[in-house]
Amino acid sequence: YLGKLSIDYVKIDISFVREMLHNDNTRAIVETIVYLTKRLNIKTIAEGVEKEEQLKFLKNIECDFIQGYLFSRPLPVEEFEKVLEAHTALNLKNNYIPR
Repeated sequence: YLGKLSIDYVKIDISFVREMLHNDNTRAIVETIVYLTKRLNIKTIAEGVEKEEQLKFLKNIECDFIQGYLFSRPLPVEEFEKVLEAHTALNLKNNYIPR
């Protein structure tokens, strides 16, 4: 049904992200989700990224978007704008956001 639905994004659940570095089956599932969605022109979002190792793995398999505490805890809009401005000013985009 994934190919028949009109969707733009698939989110990879935090439970997979937490286990993907320690469990071969979970890692294979995450890799397959990213591969499959790319073939279907659907973007992937990995949630719950807390460690640099997770980020590195997800960038390696070309996950489109990454979110999690590695970047920031949830913030009010005003604080988020400050973080975004600092992020842009330091040109960290290429270091933390794939592609």
